[in-house]
Amino acid sequence: MKNLFLFLVFIGWFTSYPASAQSQNHETATFRNPIISGFHPDPSICRVGNDYYLVTSSFEWFPGIPIYHSKDLMHWQQIGHVLTRPSQLQMTDGLRHSNGLWAPTIRHHKGKYYVICTAQQAGGNFYVTADRPEGPYSEPIFLTDAPGIDPSLFFDEDGTCWYTGSINDTPEQDKYQNEDRIYLQQLDLTQGKLIGERHILTSGHAINAPYCEAPHLYKINTKYYLIVAEGGTWENHAITVFTADKVTGPYTPGYANPVMTHRHLGKDIDITTIGHADLVQTPQGDWWAVMLGVRPLKGYTMLGRETFLTPVSFQEGWPVFNPGVGRVLATEKATGLSPVLFEKEAARDDFNEDSLRLCWNFLRTPFEKWYSLENGMLTMNVRPNSIHEDTNPSLIARRIEHFNFTAQLCMEFNPRKSEEAGMIVLQNSSHHYKVVLCREANRQVVKLIKRERGQEATVASLPWKARKCFIKLVAQGLDYHFYAGDSEEKMQALGGTQDASINSSNKAGGFIGPFIGMYTSSNGQKSSNKVSFDFFEYQANE
Repeated sequence: MKNLFLFLVFIGWFTSYPASAQSQNHETATFRNPIISGFHPDPSICRVGNDYYLVTSSFEWFPGIPIYHSKDLMHWQQIGHVLTRPSQLQMTDGLRHSNGLWAPTIRHHKGKYYVICTAQQAGGNFYVTADRPEGPYSEPIFLTDAPGIDPSLFFDEDGTCWYTGSINDTPEQDKYQNEDRIYLQQLDLTQGKLIGERHILTSGHAINAPYCEAPHLYKINTKYYLIVAEGGTWENHAITVFTADKVTGPYTPGYANPVMTHRHLGKDIDITTIGHADLVQTPQGDWWAVMLGVRPLKGYTMLGRETFLTPVSFQEGWPVFNPGVGRVLATEKATGLSPVLFEKEAARDDFNEDSLRLCWNFLRTPFEKWYSLENGMLTMNVRPNSIHEDTNPSLIARRIEHFNFTAQLCMEFNPRKSEEAGMIVLQNSSHHYKVVLCREANRQVVKLIKRERGQEATVASLPWKARKCFIKLVAQGLDYHFYAGDSEEKMQALGGTQDASINSSNKAGGFIGPFIGMYTSSNGQKSSNKVSFDFFEYQANE
């Protein structure tokens, strides 16, 4: 009887242990791709001891460059942002959609963390440093003599720091369409500038290979390896590799290029757009690559470009990506590292903390503080700035990370003429939905408004008298269902089923993924009003 009791206790403990951790204990354990879901493109990774740190592009969203930590490469937790102060990131009014921060690279050298990136339409190429991976990071050092995009750093064994980037500067008569070149130059970290001769390394593995970019340089044994992306960042994306005996080249393409691409698999495959890779080696000597990819939903890019992980094996000195498979899989064999899971953040944010959670973002740089956290409420100033303009509106939003989810909020707002506040789910200023409480003909109404290709239409409206307003969105693949009510239990449908695909990259254009959050505006009119949000909840339904 005692043995039976101990057996039942053991079974109860095992079944209560997280399912992902259970699977890691099995010989054929797996993990799911993407490792970081939602809008997380252009991943770069480094290892320090047994810890891994990863950064991704953030484009026009602030704070800039989210940074993640992992112990096993499979489970990740955001620990901060690289650029958290307005002085570090001057994304001013007029910064266009899909500009901002492109293609960061993170490296660690002699106890210091380096992140280098392009601030498109916001200053050019720069780097920052920190003593800890979560920061704080220094003020940016802009490299005014470093043209092009997609900068990366490589520290050679002698301590020399090399800069690589992508440039499009060949004479027009000598240039194929969209031909870019990868160049290398020494970076003097004491002076914060490039020095010495500039070396052109490659323009892609084949003649007229377009958009050669995202260079990363490594020294493995006695060889230098240059990994680049080419073919553009959508379905024709590819990863190619070159080797050299000296850091300055010449670099020779391998016969097996491209080493990884999904472009030959067609648009109906579960993962497309694979490219922009960065390598990392575990303490056990195994190699892995992080890269961006897209999970299309019936052909639509609904979550933006995400971060994926796949194994790499060096065979006769040549990297083989996912040996025996040759593509990135949605389910991959585990890394072999002891799994370390992180506690999930609560789905509901009651705004009881002194600062915003790391998931929240602003559109462009907020040079003034127009919100506050007090008494369990997030209060936002109603400002003239509108989501329709290239400015910093009163908008606080988070990435959408799932095809199926429920989001809801509760707010208190007494709108005046021209003012509105509520929930917004958006891809950009020309493509979004918003459910807002506003004033119309001397009465309060809740409106569902759709904006597509810059054209706005009211889909549905309800008269409103309650003090509090609850708004909910249920997303089911390519369908949105909006609701409003005076309590969570009493919600009324707004407008029936709506087309979620207007928030896809296919229709909206650009390089980012959709966001959802809280928004208010007086639409060009002066205002002293405020709106208070009691909570915001985002819950996956997958």
